[in-house]
Amino acid sequence: MRLRICGLLNPVDRLDFSVLRTALDISDATLSKHLKTLINAGYVASTRAASTRRTDARRLTWLSLTANGRHAFDSHILALRIIAGDPGETSSQDHVATERNRTHEPR
Repeated sequence: MRLRICGLLNPVDRLDFSVLRTALDISDATLSKHLKTLINAGYVASTRAASTRRTDARRLTWLSLTANGRHAFDSHILALRIIAGDPGETSSQDHVATERNRTHEPR
């Protein structure tokens, strides 16, 4: 579910909570639980803002991937492609090593 959440957030700058919930066809509670984990990991940012379309005081929750979230998502997708033997990843081990060196993350 968290990979799907990141996959929906990846191509956009931000997405409304309700749009994400509808796209995933899950309950508010289930989405909130997964978002809490992603937010605590530093992968997703959440902001609340007043709706310009509404006359009441309800606020919208906007969600977006952080830079760390985008990097983690891209790395995870790359790893899945390597496992699946994606022909587009001919030098995948070199690419993973380069990514690891670029981010200075210990193994």
